[in-house]
Amino acid sequence: MSTLIVVDDPDDWPPAADEAGLTIVPARSYLTEPAYGEDRSARVFNLCRSYDYQSLGYYVSLLADARGHKPWPRAGTIEDLQSHNLVQVLTAQLSQLVDQTLAPLKSDHFELSVYFGRNLAQRYDVLASQLFSLLRAPLFRATFERSGGHWQTCGVRLLGIMELPEDHRHFAVGSGLSYFAGRNKPGNGNGRHRFELAILHNPQGANVPSNEEALQKFVAAANELGMHAELITEEDFERLPEFDALFIRDTTFVHHYTYRFARRAEGEGLVVIDDPESILKCNNKVYLAELLAHHNLPVPRTLVIHRGNIEHIVPLLALPCVLKQPDSSFSVGVDKVESEDELRKTVNGLLEKSELIVAQEWLPTEFDWRVGILDRRVIFVCKYYMAHGHWQIIDHNGMYGRSEGRTEALAVGEAPQEVVRIALEAANLIGDGFYGVDIKQTSTRCCVIEVNDNPNVDAGNEDAVLKDALYREVMAVFRRRLKGGSPGGEIS
Repeated sequence: MSTLIVVDDPDDWPPAADEAGLTIVPARSYLTEPAYGEDRSARVFNLCRSYDYQSLGYYVSLLADARGHKPWPRAGTIEDLQSHNLVQVLTAQLSQLVDQTLAPLKSDHFELSVYFGRNLAQRYDVLASQLFSLLRAPLFRATFERSGGHWQTCGVRLLGIMELPEDHRHFAVGSGLSYFAGRNKPGNGNGRHRFELAILHNPQGANVPSNEEALQKFVAAANELGMHAELITEEDFERLPEFDALFIRDTTFVHHYTYRFARRAEGEGLVVIDDPESILKCNNKVYLAELLAHHNLPVPRTLVIHRGNIEHIVPLLALPCVLKQPDSSFSVGVDKVESEDELRKTVNGLLEKSELIVAQEWLPTEFDWRVGILDRRVIFVCKYYMAHGHWQIIDHNGMYGRSEGRTEALAVGEAPQEVVRIALEAANLIGDGFYGVDIKQTSTRCCVIEVNDNPNVDAGNEDAVLKDALYREVMAVFRRRLKGGSPGGEIS
């Protein structure tokens, strides 16, 4: 993956860049010479003098996006940072870190200059690094204000390279060269024959999407395809820049280290599955209910519940019905209620945690279809049978503890066409990542229950038809994306 430093004038960046393996490109050349559009795996660092609308800097990021490059900053970021409200939304996840970092200040106003993830004052480097990874902008200044005892991000302004104070330029250039040297060091992917893939897993996790045997099969499949895969854990967060790609094989949540890994990996330009947007979308059942309804996909009768419409549940859905907290997973946070007293008690309990929850009609079936989709293609189909004597696939409170229904893998052609069709439609609304679509089939209809990111791939279950070929299918997608291939393209 080549790294291009795009500047208005080549003299804006020092000649030492050549030693770091970087290519300095004048902005007009990048915009007008066709050769720069041919390297689809390029990473573009836009260090133009201005990012104003329709300026050279603006068009560099805009065309880099169109070419499939990885621009820092993206054109969308340039636009987003014009809005005070969007800046607050973008940086909300760092609010605790901002409070902790700026707490000692006596003033209620503070400006932080960030140069490739660093600040002149080392004590602000953690915050600077997190903002850098989040915004994917090389040079910017963030403004913070304290109100009511808490600090808020008031604005972020991208800095043109010639805007830097003279006494900051040497530090900013040094920070950039250190950053690029870190990305180019042995083991990072530049100048090597093999890509480095990190597989994030949790050895102590109770509900994890791949068992140990499956993890080892992913590692072996990567090796067969000319990549080197390494199992990493939560403790390896700072090592992410060493890799070219991240595959998350731990249960994902938004307020969880898995999401932070996904954000950091995306910010570093890695190929990442699950990507943060898929985690956000799939981890909220309120969002999924709205999305599926908006696109007229068949679903069970569904009602988004708030404190003002609880009385509508029984007339619309009848009893029993199913209640879901927005971020439920592995059958946890999903309750079947059979009486009005139980309904009101459960709803009130769930609304203590979330302003909105989901209620659905109960559709009893012997099994749920699970359709595994990656890169907009179906790669496996299974039947997930209900746990013995239970209405869900997993019974967390059975007579003998946790129990799980059996999994039956089928060839894709053995599944009903309608199941496969609506599963693909649902997954494609989320993106081109790795999804498991759950579908209930009754005598009269098929209904999408949910779209899961991070679907299970366990040795002996989902791989029962394709065997080791399933793991190669997944790894081949990483290889194609690392080589700059388009989603759904041919494997080379």
